[in-house]
Amino acid sequence: MVFSSHIFVFYFLLLSVGMYYAAPRMMKHLILTLVSYVFYGWWNPWFVFLMLGSTAIDYGCGKIITAEGASPKKRKTGMILSVVSNLAILVFFKYTAFAVGSVSGMAEMLGWGQVALPSFFYHIVLPVGISFYTFQSMSYSIDLYRGHAKASDSFIDFACYVSMFPQLVAGPIVRYGHVAEQLRSRKHTLEDFTYGIIRFQLGFAKKILLANPMGLVADACFQSGDGSLGVLAAWLGVCAYAFQIYFDFSAYSDMAIGLGRMFAFRFPENFDSPYKSVNITDFWRRWHISLSSFLRDYLYIPLGGNRHGSARTYVNLMTVMLLGGLWHGAQWNFLVWGAIHGGMLAFERLMGKDSFYARLPHPIRIAITFVIVLITWVFFRAENLEVALRYLKAMFGFGGGNPAAALLTAEVLEPANIFYFVVCAAAVWCFPRTFGILRKVTLKKAILAVVLFVLSLAVMFSQGFNPFLYFQF
Repeated sequence: MVFSSHIFVFYFLLLSVGMYYAAPRMMKHLILTLVSYVFYGWWNPWFVFLMLGSTAIDYGCGKIITAEGASPKKRKTGMILSVVSNLAILVFFKYTAFAVGSVSGMAEMLGWGQVALPSFFYHIVLPVGISFYTFQSMSYSIDLYRGHAKASDSFIDFACYVSMFPQLVAGPIVRYGHVAEQLRSRKHTLEDFTYGIIRFQLGFAKKILLANPMGLVADACFQSGDGSLGVLAAWLGVCAYAFQIYFDFSAYSDMAIGLGRMFAFRFPENFDSPYKSVNITDFWRRWHISLSSFLRDYLYIPLGGNRHGSARTYVNLMTVMLLGGLWHGAQWNFLVWGAIHGGMLAFERLMGKDSFYARLPHPIRIAITFVIVLITWVFFRAENLEVALRYLKAMFGFGGGNPAAALLTAEVLEPANIFYFVVCAAAVWCFPRTFGILRKVTLKKAILAVVLFVLSLAVMFSQGFNPFLYFQF
């Protein structure tokens, strides 16, 4: 089930909110947990048991970590057990097929023939949102071990935290320490509920009215055949993908934050106008903030951060971004994507704040950063490395060798697409941040949100293209 569907908007959400507010205070988390399990099991009910098992393991590990009189060794054992079990689940479902395929390919390349493995390994189905909820579960035991949070006294409360449907399958990644007190006690207000509705409506509009049209352009370009992609279409195609993934993912985060507020939870912001970044370091302060801060606090700093000299810092940055790329997908192109970002982060740290680049005019730095991000998005969007390299060749003038290239360029430059490009560019570089717009909720903003929401609903029923990109991660 996705947020931008009539089943969710007209049935699931209304029933969930109604049941939640009709329930007595002691039952609210149980109701929210049950409806979240229905939401998650809508696609494949069997994966509910996987999440329930993971939740039980982490809850038990939390009890071991915080047991009265527990020795440091026992506490550490509980934390390690939680981390290992979560990573084992993630690795098995997400990376087994990748590892098997890589081993088989390497064996063929070395002339050893094909590696015969049971077909089971090639047909493992990836549970939706597993990358997100395993990270959240790990944060619970790690925060308890570090003393940054208190253990949950109720399994239902903890299960509610892990399974909460607003941010379950695509974030933002909500650490237990951020919502522990909210799980114990929070105040439900009409102001919060109103804010949540407006935030959800604006996110819904971004998804339907901006992300989906740009996705059609991006797909047309990235799915073009060899030689049928000219320079202009290639650049416009990757720009379309940049707009699609931003408005798609930030829209989901807006809707998740809005839904959370409707249930009186305050989730962290996940985007801060990332395409206004002046360098890649700035980009990662603004893009998928919950992931970058998670990697910083749970991986980069434990590896040593910048405390052990420049060389070690560069290695740590590269390691974190390579793993960040692998977290997004079990393919070599995601590793390349992470490697480029890690290399840029290390290079910018090497240049320092007084470099020539830092003295360039602000708009030029934004433009250069955006071009670098566009190049990395090619690896993120392409089906594999071969397609990515072919697309990059077209971007730099080594494609478009047949008449189909002119037809594709004409299709991309249709008036409707140009209109969407202009609107997206204005929204990215001229408009303030969504949470900035809603810093103060007014009647005019509420009316605008309703109008956009109604328009989006009308458009939704006419669209046959309505994916959520980050569901695949």
